[in-house]
Amino acid sequence: MAWTMALSPSSSSSSSYTALVFPSLRPLSHSKLRSRSFAKKKTLNSWRPLSVSASASASPSPCCSGLRALIFDCDGVILESEHLHRQAYNDAFAHFNVRCSNSPEPLNWGSEFYDELQNRIGGGKPKMRWYFKEHGWPSSTIFKTPPEDDENRAKLIDTLQDWKTERYKEIIKSGTVEPRPGVLRLMDEAKAAGTLLAVCSAATKSSVVLCLENLIGLERFQGLDCFLAGDDVKLKKPDPSIYLTAAERLGLSGKECIVVEDSVIGLQAATGAGMSCVVTYTPSTGDQDFKDAIAVYPDLSNVRLKDLEQLLLNAVTAK
Repeated sequence: MAWTMALSPSSSSSSSYTALVFPSLRPLSHSKLRSRSFAKKKTLNSWRPLSVSASASASPSPCCSGLRALIFDCDGVILESEHLHRQAYNDAFAHFNVRCSNSPEPLNWGSEFYDELQNRIGGGKPKMRWYFKEHGWPSSTIFKTPPEDDENRAKLIDTLQDWKTERYKEIIKSGTVEPRPGVLRLMDEAKAAGTLLAVCSAATKSSVVLCLENLIGLERFQGLDCFLAGDDVKLKKPDPSIYLTAAERLGLSGKECIVVEDSVIGLQAATGAGMSCVVTYTPSTGDQDFKDAIAVYPDLSNVRLKDLEQLLLNAVTAK
């Protein structure tokens, strides 16, 4: 099976996009995050489902609806996975005895620290590279002393990421992971209505393929009109490259697509590509600022295709 299943590219797709503001990368400290834990929990406990669905019961006529494609992120949207990624990273750090700043114990990313880290930086390798620059390059069984040149530092990160990916696959294969509510139904609604369906994830392709085959099933996966992973683009979210590429391969303009994301990083990537974005937040992203989304939901259990068609119609009309 080809990794990308798409319609013929359209020469009309625009390659320009608006500049994005990347989150400031001030050093993260475990102690600071611990001191913020009570406030964060208070915020999360006070969540209320936010629905910006306008006239959800009104079903727009096909000629008026501009929705041609529904594009899903994977991690956090199709499955709630960040705690699984954190487990896989920590297992990798323990396996290779990764120690920063002469620590007596292998590196271990706590849940609140990882929440903030993953909401700032997309992609596994960029996360590790940023962390090691801020906290010092580690010793390990890969390199007895901390690597000092770019080649060995890249080798360290590549080795850790490869092992972490295989560990993550083992967790997914365990059968304990399920798709988030409403995802499969919405995918099936879109397919039945003739709406193009795509998945665009910043994660490693092999791990995304495994997730999709196990969680949405082989038939739905093979029926995707476009599938892109982090390996397919040079720049990770919040850069819009992955969504610009998807629009090109689907032969559509950004205004004909809706993206489903779970974080502000993904939201920036979608809007940077000229696409409207619906957010389904998770416990680690629920307190982020989603003001640029056309709708925000706790999950997709009560969201129908007609709701998204109406939301896009309203968004396009308002511009």
